[in-house]
Amino acid sequence: MRVVFAGTPTPAATALQALLDSHHDVVAVLTRPDAPRGRGRRLYPSPVAELAEAHDIPAIKTSTLKDESVIDSLAEYKPDCIPVVAYGALVPPNVLTLPRWGWVNLHFSLLPRWRGAAPVQRAIEAGDKETGVTVFRIEEGLDTGDIFASAPADIRDDDTAGSLMERLTDQGAQVLVDTLDAIENGSATPTPQSDDGATYAKKISTEDTRIDWNKPASAVDQAIRAVTPDPGAWTLLEDDRIRIGAVRPITDPRDPIEKSLSLAPGEIAWKKNRAWVGTADYPVQLGSVQAPGKKMMEAGAWVRGAHLANGLDNDKSAHNKSAQNNPAERDESYNDTPHEGTRFQ
Repeated sequence: MRVVFAGTPTPAATALQALLDSHHDVVAVLTRPDAPRGRGRRLYPSPVAELAEAHDIPAIKTSTLKDESVIDSLAEYKPDCIPVVAYGALVPPNVLTLPRWGWVNLHFSLLPRWRGAAPVQRAIEAGDKETGVTVFRIEEGLDTGDIFASAPADIRDDDTAGSLMERLTDQGAQVLVDTLDAIENGSATPTPQSDDGATYAKKISTEDTRIDWNKPASAVDQAIRAVTPDPGAWTLLEDDRIRIGAVRPITDPRDPIEKSLSLAPGEIAWKKNRAWVGTADYPVQLGSVQAPGKKMMEAGAWVRGAHLANGLDNDKSAHNKSAQNNPAERDESYNDTPHEGTRFQ
């Protein structure tokens, strides 16, 4: 089958590689224009464009499919089908009929759940235990077309958007190839997609990635994992924007220190190499933290370098500091008491 592949990011490149390894003939790719990256803001091709170039496959780089010259270029390749994986632009109705077998899309959810731009992130954020991949025929509606194939996948308790997407990408690439095989040999049996149970996965905004410490620990955990590693969850410490990596809810504290924690939402406690933050119910233990102008680091290292006010433990810390040269004055009952008081906003 002659195909023009449409896609842009790394997951799309994985699917493209699977097609290149199959018997299908990828005659061109459709991808977004080169985009700035890094501190120098140099223009770089998309992962799909890079892979296409490595295989001497022509790339049509465009941010819109409404341009007549782009439509003419697509028509010149006479594709039988155009598979799409995260291309990043809508397909106008007049272009949908260009390939004889239409456009098919690999979507990273079990449709009709999580139609839209951020299905992986919204599934984790919602606390779903299962998701998957779906290949469907693109029509005028948003992710509403007939379904060719789907495959389920578990969402693990420690999954981030990154780890889950990695598994779905590999799974989805094979489902996409199998679907094109079935379309080509006539065994494909697309079924109409129901609207029952449909949900919308809206695009992740900057405000979506700000942590709300007034929510329960489970919701804070899910919200952070949903945007890890990109674009990343953040919070404020005074005027500094602090990026927070995955956390661990302390729902069944057995450690003596964690058992004694009683923190208000956003309140930070720390002891040696560990740090915790209060939520609406249980505290969470911080895993990694990134301060402005710094690299992501372990929470303990961040605490040691952040010079946080000791808050509720000021008097104890001062007492122990003054007793460093006189062990007889040191109250050993302070040893297991975490410093508390500073708050994330």
